[in-house]
Amino acid sequence: MLVDSHCHLEYEGLAENQSDVLDRARGAGVGAFLNISTKQKEWGQVVGTANARPDVWASVGIHPHHADDHQDLTREELLEATRDPRVIGIGETGLDYYYDHSDRAAQQRLFRMHIEVARETGLPVIIHTRDAEDDTLAILTEEMGEGAFPALIHCFTASAEFGEAVLALGLSISISGIVTFKNAKDLQEVAKTVAQDRLLVETDSPFLAPVPHRGKPCEPGFVRDTASFIAELRGETLEELAEYTTSNFYRLFSKAAS
Repeated sequence: MLVDSHCHLEYEGLAENQSDVLDRARGAGVGAFLNISTKQKEWGQVVGTANARPDVWASVGIHPHHADDHQDLTREELLEATRDPRVIGIGETGLDYYYDHSDRAAQQRLFRMHIEVARETGLPVIIHTRDAEDDTLAILTEEMGEGAFPALIHCFTASAEFGEAVLALGLSISISGIVTFKNAKDLQEVAKTVAQDRLLVETDSPFLAPVPHRGKPCEPGFVRDTASFIAELRGETLEELAEYTTSNFYRLFSKAAS
């Protein structure tokens, strides 16, 4: 069994045919899905889908793109949203300096708020970082100094040095279909070396469809293609990689296991 540790089932491209999309993924051997939210107004829908489908879980959080629109979000509101039994993660959150859709100080403030709630609840922070390695690592290091918390770098595309640093802090890394792209040689090298107990796989669907599905809306079932590609890179069988990445998911997102 595989797990898609990061998908957006409420987004256009998946939401219109959600039942069929999930059935196709189950037919491809995907046994669980983490449905990710990116803004507060999505929380009800994301959590509602998880409550309606026993193999779907939910996260609550604010993507850095939307930080400017959530200046008034309180820690208590985020904390309250995590109490639903189907909410197993916090995010996605983090820093995005590539697009700079939101003020960087606002992104950083919300990132730290998510970490505070993660520390209090024990739920993992799901981290998006793009062109912001130095600040992301600085915040993670400083916040870990205040007290440990579980966390995951989703859709990892950063440098090998950043990967080594976050792994040293105790984080895990999730790899998407980007790893199958021809120009992803650096990411492929990282994928070869991540320790088995820190690696997860995801689609980030409906984005980033892996080879051989480029140009199509990505679906959670395509995580099998990504996992097969990574397994070949690592000299492992798909069955081996599926077993330990699924185990890693349930260990990190322990609320789902319980």
